[in-house]
Amino acid sequence: MKHSINRSRRQFVSSSVALGAASVFPWAVRAQSPGEPFRIGALNSITGVGGPYGGAMLQAIRIAVDEVNAAGGAAGRQLALYAEDDQTKPDAAVLAVKKLIDINRVQAVVGVWPSAVGLAIMPITNNAGVIMMNTCGAPEMQTENKRGLAWMFQASNAVFGKAFAEIARQRGFQRPAVMAFNNSTFVGLANYFRQTWEAGGGKVSELVIYEPNQTTYRTELNRVLATKPDVIALGSYRPDATILLREWFQSGQDCKFIMPGWTANEDLVKALGKEATEGIISVSNVAAHDHEAYKSFAARFRDKMKRDPDVFAAQSYDMVITLALALEAAGAQATTMDINAHIKPVTSGGQKVSSFQQGREVLKSGGDVDYEGASSSLNFGQHGETVPDFGVFEITDGKLVLKETVPGSLA
Repeated sequence: MKHSINRSRRQFVSSSVALGAASVFPWAVRAQSPGEPFRIGALNSITGVGGPYGGAMLQAIRIAVDEVNAAGGAAGRQLALYAEDDQTKPDAAVLAVKKLIDINRVQAVVGVWPSAVGLAIMPITNNAGVIMMNTCGAPEMQTENKRGLAWMFQASNAVFGKAFAEIARQRGFQRPAVMAFNNSTFVGLANYFRQTWEAGGGKVSELVIYEPNQTTYRTELNRVLATKPDVIALGSYRPDATILLREWFQSGQDCKFIMPGWTANEDLVKALGKEATEGIISVSNVAAHDHEAYKSFAARFRDKMKRDPDVFAAQSYDMVITLALALEAAGAQATTMDINAHIKPVTSGGQKVSSFQQGREVLKSGGDVDYEGASSSLNFGQHGETVPDFGVFEITDGKLVLKETVPGSLA
């Protein structure tokens, strides 16, 4: 009974929101023809600092679209995919998403990687009544999700900051410092690290926010090293991390680093060598390797890409499967708002399923489904956020070695 009440409330709120967009974007709120394709826009960081991830994310989206279409579509509707490169830049993303919405008339935008892009396009997708699924981590993604149309498949950097601090404490560090690239993602991580550390009775020796695109960060680094930290929590992308770590290594000062996994990986080792990267602690959300959804998706991804998918690819795959199940549950003539109202129900509280086809059969028989994704169990919170598990790795002899997995709910 509670499930039905909650679903009705979500549908009422979504319908109310839809009225504001109806006059400008009528395709987002009108009932759809049963045979009309459901239009999805893939907005990926194919170039720019997100380039190492965007191509794999787009391939994962295509795999999911092909899976749904091969099964006959969702609610009898094929998925039509339109792809754009956001260049990992907010201004380019704004132009790209406007094209997807105004020209391609998409009802959902998926695969958004960086928070700067997510925050830039959210007002546009909100105003258009378009669903937006992303891997953004800035806490503002939740507070700005005022219409409930954005869904975060990656842990918030509030959670990442807390996880970094707890991992540092568990490993016996006493005097941490923090350095962060000046954007919403990494500043959020830095601030939550400090809050968590100080809440446990400790003190951060220094916190430095640095500007990007510099040829040297020696001044900022020296400020931090002067406080004699035993570990530095470094929120960075690979280009700036490469410069910072090289300059730290040249200083000869003994210190450990905790870094996000999308930066501290084997590509960083290739850039700097084994000696400069030995012992770096790398923390990242990890795909749900034990889930049947991951095993099936990973096999198809390997056929295409000749390597295992990372968590961002797994999250992108889950975005499409979740959308398709929500469309199946909402029905062939559902509006975008109706579909959005079914996203949370198809990922919680029903029979566990690991594929679109499994879920569709349960829904057709009148049952409820709980899609256990390739990236996580997809337990969305009140602001559209979910928290996949964390993997804690250490770079050892040039390789990432998994030390432990921390459940996202405990991070």
